[in-house]
Parts: sequence; C-alpha cells; structure tokens
Amino acid sequence: MNDLVDVEAVTRSFALDHNDVRALDGANLHVCAGEFLAIAGPSGSGKSTLLNLMGCIDKPTSGRIVLDGQDTSALNAARLSALRREKIGFVFQTFNLIPVFTAAENVEYPLLVQGFPTRERRQRVCAALESVGLASRAGHRPDLLSGGERQRVAVARAIVHRPALVLADEPTANLDTHNATQLIDLMRSLNRSLGLTFIFSTHDQRLLEHTPRIVRLCDGQVVSDSSADGGSNG
Repeated sequence: MNDLVDVEAVTRSFALDHNDVRALDGANLHVCAGEFLAIAGPSGSGKSTLLNLMGCIDKPTSGRIVLDGQDTSALNAARLSALRREKIGFVFQTFNLIPVFTAAENVEYPLLVQGFPTRERRQRVCAALESVGLASRAGHRPDLLSGGERQRVAVARAIVHRPALVLADEPTANLDTHNATQLIDLMRSLNRSLGLTFIFSTHDQRLLEHTPRIVRLCDGQVVSDSSADGGSNG
C-alpha cells in the first residue's frame, strides 16, 4: 500500500519567553491509506502539534509533510486551505458544532463551502447521518442532542465529503465510558466499511485498546510505533 501521510524529520519550534521550545523534534511517521492509528503520549508530548501539521493547519519549522503525494510545506495558504477542505475531515473533542444549525445543517456545511450542488448535498448528508445512526435526529439542534450524539454528528460532518484522511483530536475526552466505547466502535466500523484512514491523538486507554497501531510520542519525538499485538512498525 502507498503512504497517505509521510512525516519526514519534522521539527516545530515556538518562541516562549525568549526561548526556543521544540514541540516536535525530528519526528518521522508514515501512514498508509486505510489505517486506524492512535498517536499517544502525555500532555505536552507533541500530539496536537503533529495533528495540526498533518491537517495543514500549521507548517513545520523544518522537515516536511507529504499528504496524498503533495508536499504541504511547499504550498501557499490558499492551496493549503483547498487541500484541507478536499482531503481532510476533522473531529474535535469539543464537537465544534454550529449551535443554531440542525444536525443535518452541520453535516452539510462542508459541502456548502465546497460548492456541491443541492441534490448531491442532501444525498450525502442523509448517507452520512445514516452511517452514524442519527438519521432520525437530523432535524435536532446540538442543544437537543446528548454528548455522544453530538460527537457522532461531528464524525458525520468529518466524513460527508469523503476525505482521504480523518483526524481526531482527543475525540473521547468529553464522553463517558458508554458513549466513548460507542464512538470508538463507530469509527472503527467506518474505517473498515468505507476504507477511511483515521488518525487520533489520545491518552484514553479505552481508545488505545481498540487501536491496531499505536505511535507514542515523548518530548516531541516518536519513541515507539507498534501494533496492538506487540509487533513493531519501525
């Protein structure tokens, strides 16, 4: 299988109190299409920074990230934005739903931004909500949904445009064990049935127990990369 994401000797530095702080320090990671992968590590290890770089939200200080054959470090802001819209779906721990929109309208929003025609938007929204088990809740605003339902709407929004990659930043952090388990099962099912590539940042052991590949960071470096059965990926 071809690599979907290549992280090559990536460093990301930030200026803090006149000091140079390295959130990532020469990180390397290769992800194939169709993988279900967790990036684990303690707070401050660089998980969110790496996710932001792979999601074209930020650029590395040095090194490069190649997404679906495109070197993102060589793209200007407009091309990065277009790549992000077309290739990537995001799931956030705080859901980031628009409160005045219904579930269906929240899911539809990325398609509106990309200019999809009305009929195709409706078909895709229905299919996405059906895939996360929320077809019957399409007309409900976020305040009428449970936390688990809101996160499932966020997943539907992330996959509605059929991205190459879904990135999730601590997706179970605000969910109880029951809803966290349901969300994990849902995302693993979508990974298997649709071939979607999922990459998560997490320290939630509930998620790690269901993840076939776990990449661990410490102090901005990849310190291990192994499958759940103990096998090493490099």
